[in-house]
Amino acid sequence: MSIEQLDVVDVTSVDSEGVVVLTISDHLAWENVDAPRHLWLLQEKINKYLAFFESGEIYESCPQYRGMPAKISVVGKHPLSGDAQAFYTKVSSIVEGAGFGFEFKHFDVSSSR
Repeated sequence: MSIEQLDVVDVTSVDSEGVVVLTISDHLAWENVDAPRHLWLLQEKINKYLAFFESGEIYESCPQYRGMPAKISVVGKHPLSGDAQAFYTKVSSIVEGAGFGFEFKHFDVSSSR
């Protein structure tokens, strides 16, 4: 699963603090001509995840999560560009304003070997 599969929740988990985490797996690079498409894909996927929370569909799929705090986590293969950082700053305030946490984590494949 990945950012390009808009109608799929990539990973659902509960972190060590008891927070339900919906994770977006982002393997796309920022330094190319498709950066606008990349931002669009992220926006669409984040909107789908928000709808999954807000509609209560997550609790139909995973009733054990009912009543737990929740967040969206984007795990990226590539570090953020300046435009991406600005995007994440805006998105963070929107998602947090809706009552959910939001984070970006850079997963550096080269350091995990």
